[in-house]
Amino acid sequence: MALPSRSFLCLRHGATDWNRQNRFQGRTDNLLNDDGVAQARAAALRLGNVALGAIVASPLRRAVQTADIVGAALSLPVAIDAGIIECDFGSLEGQSIRDTMRKHGITALEQLVSILAADGEPWAAVSRRALRCVTRWQESHPGTDLLFVCHDAVMQAIAQALCGGFFENRYGTPFRFAPAGSSWTVEAID
Repeated sequence: MALPSRSFLCLRHGATDWNRQNRFQGRTDNLLNDDGVAQARAAALRLGNVALGAIVASPLRRAVQTADIVGAALSLPVAIDAGIIECDFGSLEGQSIRDTMRKHGITALEQLVSILAADGEPWAAVSRRALRCVTRWQESHPGTDLLFVCHDAVMQAIAQALCGGFFENRYGTPFRFAPAGSSWTVEAID
């Protein structure tokens, strides 16, 4: 698996109604709700002091809307790349995450990867394609900070591959993934 050569930033899109209802959203192309728009604006404020070279967004509308708000505030165009599109949850899409966890006796979100639907995307494929995307953009934009506006599962797959586990991801909070010796860290930009 190709690993990024330097640090990079990720931002989870702002909230949608399905996020608020705690549903698997996956490739379902929902728009931001009012909270999500406010979260995108808050993210733009947090990123005001970061010298970004490019903003790359998943093609799903919730990510594009978030990236467009951040890009407008920072006077940066937004590029679209399917390499960071959300995991395809297959027949789980639209289902309640809480009910699914209860049904399978799961108590931690990290355990969901063990019960993903066979008609969806394999978990290992999510981190492989996302890390390929990051690496490709780093190669074409050497020496600049890049922001990837994507999705929770994509960010968790990256964190698991680079840092060894999931992290507490929040809407409207950009995170920096950074090499730390032989491992990686993920830290919020507040």
